[in-house]
Amino acid sequence: MATDVKQTLGELNKDSFVSLLSKLIGESKYVQNNPPELIPEEDRVVKHVLDSLLPLSTTTGGGPLIVNHVTYLPNRGNLIVEYPGTEPGKVVSFVGCHMDVVTADPTDWDFDPFSLSIDGDKLRGRGTTDCLGHVALVAELMKKLGETKPRLKSTVVAVFIANEENSAITGVGVDALVKDGLLNKLKDGPLFWIDTADKQPCIGTGGMIPWRLHVTGKLFHSGLAHKAINALELGMEALKEIQLRFYKDFPPHSKEQVYGFATPSTMKPTQWSYPGGGINQIPGECTISGDVRLTPFYSVTEVMKRLREYVDDINANIEKLDTRGPVSKYVLPDENLRGRLSISFDTALSGVACDLNSQGFHVLCKATEEAVGHVKPYSITGSLPLIRELQDEGFDVQTAGYGLMATYHAKNEYCLLSDMSQGYRVFSSIISQLED
Repeated sequence: MATDVKQTLGELNKDSFVSLLSKLIGESKYVQNNPPELIPEEDRVVKHVLDSLLPLSTTTGGGPLIVNHVTYLPNRGNLIVEYPGTEPGKVVSFVGCHMDVVTADPTDWDFDPFSLSIDGDKLRGRGTTDCLGHVALVAELMKKLGETKPRLKSTVVAVFIANEENSAITGVGVDALVKDGLLNKLKDGPLFWIDTADKQPCIGTGGMIPWRLHVTGKLFHSGLAHKAINALELGMEALKEIQLRFYKDFPPHSKEQVYGFATPSTMKPTQWSYPGGGINQIPGECTISGDVRLTPFYSVTEVMKRLREYVDDINANIEKLDTRGPVSKYVLPDENLRGRLSISFDTALSGVACDLNSQGFHVLCKATEEAVGHVKPYSITGSLPLIRELQDEGFDVQTAGYGLMATYHAKNEYCLLSDMSQGYRVFSSIISQLED
């Protein structure tokens, strides 16, 4: 039976795939996600997918595909496409192919990011790797199912989502679909989140906590340093103390080796700002921003709680903090002034550790070995939004992708047609294995 399914689904129709991808990349300029300046219109992508699949749907009477276009905000739709199987409660799903992209500046690129160009095996343009390439790939899988109509026990569901690249606006994409119960039936089988890269199972991702440490001192003339509280020095010393405590409380975890994480949890600055002033002025305030990347074996909520506790303790004992030179200080008793810190957080994400004992993991590994020639699962402390919430809701989430990590969110983004063809074979193998 499994062999029959694979023969029926065959190989990726490369001409059809490239044709669809060309249309999708042609919309990439309009699906950049960076609010408030850039609000994507994912329905521009939906239209092309519908043009491909509606002729094979129950909507037109042309085929078996059940198509549901779900929209929560104007022009920002999601698309759920279902190929019905014969056994109730038996399902496999391909989710996470998102129809928005990160921004691209054409002046930085060697080619036009907003139109598909082909260089040998390379398919070039914004979204080829992340994630319009996967939208086209999964759409081609559903198209082939609709055309060939194999008799399957499992229902095959594809979910194309809006609003993955930015969390400033919520209630638009998969979070809303889950809340409304539209994905509940997918809990009955493995859910493959198709939005990673390099063709291997990605079995672990990191949590991400964006933080801002605001430092208040006292501005004064640099020739009278004893009358100032240098916010830059206070920020440097306080951040060093916070980092030391973080790495003591959240050291490398034993499970990180099991999952193959390249790095343990980290907490570091990535941006520094201050209001400005002359070079002869000691700044009275500054803000250090950065992020925590947290392996999924630690709690995001607990880390945020600890970071607040570190800051409170440093504020209470600020005179004990290391200083820099004989007149560097963070307290001015004669003026009843103390330097102080405050920490705040933007929206945090939790990481995920996929279930290595689940059916989904085992069929993905076998399919990868068949299609790619070897299987080597990996983990990164990069973050994927939404999938931890799916796992917590009871879904068997596994993740994979067939673009290139080296071009993910990068300028001159591209994917390889040969990699996408192997991805199609992985999907075909997954479906066929689940028939046995």
